[in-house]
Amino acid sequence: MSKLQLSIAVGNYDRMRPLIDGDVQIDGVDPVFMLQDPEEIFFRAFRHADYDICELSLSSYSVKTAAGTSPYIAVPVFPSRAFRHSSIYVRADRGINRPEDLKGKRIGVPEYQLTANVWVRMFLEEEYGVKASDIRWVRGGYEDPTRVEKIALKLPEGVVLENAPEGRTISNLLAEGEIDGVIGPRAPSCFDRGHPQVKYLFVDPQKAAAEWYERRNLFPIMHTLGIRKSLTEQHPWLPGAIVKAFEKSKEIALARLSDTSATKVTLPFIEDQLRNARRLMGHDFWSYGFAENEKVIDRFLAQHHAEGLSSRRVQPAELFHPASLERFKI
Repeated sequence: MSKLQLSIAVGNYDRMRPLIDGDVQIDGVDPVFMLQDPEEIFFRAFRHADYDICELSLSSYSVKTAAGTSPYIAVPVFPSRAFRHSSIYVRADRGINRPEDLKGKRIGVPEYQLTANVWVRMFLEEEYGVKASDIRWVRGGYEDPTRVEKIALKLPEGVVLENAPEGRTISNLLAEGEIDGVIGPRAPSCFDRGHPQVKYLFVDPQKAAAEWYERRNLFPIMHTLGIRKSLTEQHPWLPGAIVKAFEKSKEIALARLSDTSATKVTLPFIEDQLRNARRLMGHDFWSYGFAENEKVIDRFLAQHHAEGLSSRRVQPAELFHPASLERFKI
């Protein structure tokens, strides 16, 4: 009996390599891996449902789930997680030295509804009293002025979102001082090039994120993993097989990272970073599974709905295939 040949679009992360390299097999599946950047995956998934299995933006997927229009159903695998205190870039000549100084400023975003931006707006409001309505938002591509917002938005009253001038990018606007900052999952190119007037809002983003984690116990989820709904209907065993394989792949990646006889990533002091992460967040700091992440997902969904991004308050279990909500144990 032949295996299912399925396309799987994911980023080229260490936690995916055991699957990609064939060290981990997916029961009953012959995978065709497509290693792509998130922007390409999300555009093709939400516009055309190009893939059988793929990473999904948690925000865009929540929008589609609330509306009942998602071609995918997720399993509680989280290929991307990140603290986003390093996602706020500001002009150094505007007197922006603390989060409260963002009030009244013009801030660029590549897309308003991006998952990273939802998490940033959450902690800006909860920790510093900076509401979305306190900022004037300017939407535009980082480097390509034709980038569009993938999801139609219906924002709450008082939230002002305008498009960048035609032909202009938010990186360019920030460099030239026409906006006061940028919030998004990537650094604007002017920051990467060392623009003298562009800086992080938080002088030490890692320290700020660690302190936030100690207060809130939240490790933000950026992406989940979706399976085409029609496939799960035809092959009800598939969600369980996917969770099992992706969990095993992550376990192998972490074991390799822990082996410091020869460093597996091109970065010194990685053993110290790993030890510090586990000291702060526990041994399985990058957990998969529904029960382990229900609190984080619920907090995100509450914020998402409060911002007017999802048409109704989605409950965490709604995001995931029922067969993936629990796992067997020996």
